Amino acid sequence: MGVVERSASYEQRRPWTLPERLDDLRGPTSGRVTLPHRLDWSEQGTYDLDDPKQLGLMYERVIRESMGPRDLTEYLDADTLVAVWRHIFLPRTVRQLWESRFPAVAPRAADTR
Repeated sequence: MGVVERSASYEQRRPWTLPERLDDLRGPTSGRVTLPHRLDWSEQGTYDLDDPKQLGLMYERVIRESMGPRDLTEYLDADTLVAVWRHIFLPRTVRQLWESRFPAVAPRAADTR
């Protein structure tokens, strides 16, 4: 019987989008934001950034569904991203890519205790 190789998962094969620089992220930090259908095809689509749960959910969706750096720079803010990073749910591959390129988002050792 031959050896069966495990193929890479979709998460590992998908080309994820990252900005050139964290400082390029200058999106809104408050108020209501409606994402285009390419980023959020749910019925919700509009997020109140003053609500921490909705803010986190919007950041998750934008990071996971972005088709290019412009999506990230238009809807994400660097300081806000650093503040919510440890609270948002992202695929492991995505989290590792962002943390390796932008150490500022990675939790510090003191934060993980």
